[in-house]
Amino acid sequence: MAKEEGCRLYLISPPKFELVSFTDQFKRALEGGDVAAFQLRLKDTVDEEILKAAEALVPLCHDAGVAFIMNDRADLAIECGADGVHVGQEDLEKTSIADLRKQLGENAEIGVSCHASIHLAMEAGEEGADYVAFGAFYPTQTKPPEKLAKWGVPQPEILTEWSEFTVVPSVAIGGINLENAETLVKAGADFLAVITAVWSHPKGPKAAVAAFNEVMAG
Repeated sequence: MAKEEGCRLYLISPPKFELVSFTDQFKRALEGGDVAAFQLRLKDTVDEEILKAAEALVPLCHDAGVAFIMNDRADLAIECGADGVHVGQEDLEKTSIADLRKQLGENAEIGVSCHASIHLAMEAGEEGADYVAFGAFYPTQTKPPEKLAKWGVPQPEILTEWSEFTVVPSVAIGGINLENAETLVKAGADFLAVITAVWSHPKGPKAAVAAFNEVMAG
């Protein structure tokens, strides 16, 4: 997930799903156009089910040239052959980016949630993160209100500020849909992380991915 010209799509899984039907959805999403990365983000799910999902989805990602990122769990990332891990600030209270690098290897992608803070992003970049994520930019069902209140809501200008002084890529996340995506692309996001707007699109995930690629292409 290197910094490139333009903006690319970063898909995130729903917090819960039925594996057979979601695998079919995921295949159709990949038919819709360019996808840079996919993050498996299953909250309140036993390890066995997470690994079962990864077993089905990792090969699809790799066949399509899509980076497979595991949410939070470096141990499961290693076990399933993921390309990297995405961690939050709470996770970094228990470990460090340096420790994650030792576990996952030099070629692994390590992403860090930095919410509305350039300071947290600078720390993550200095410690070796491969990308930083800012958000939630817009209301979202996947983050509880207390978390949003704790970390604050960033403005799109944070993406512009970040892009002006660093080469570490930025991911914009949180309530992103086809109506508001262009604002974040123009502000300088390198990747748009999308959940509901793809998996719940009325015309299906293939149409959603195609539409997002059109927005990002300008």
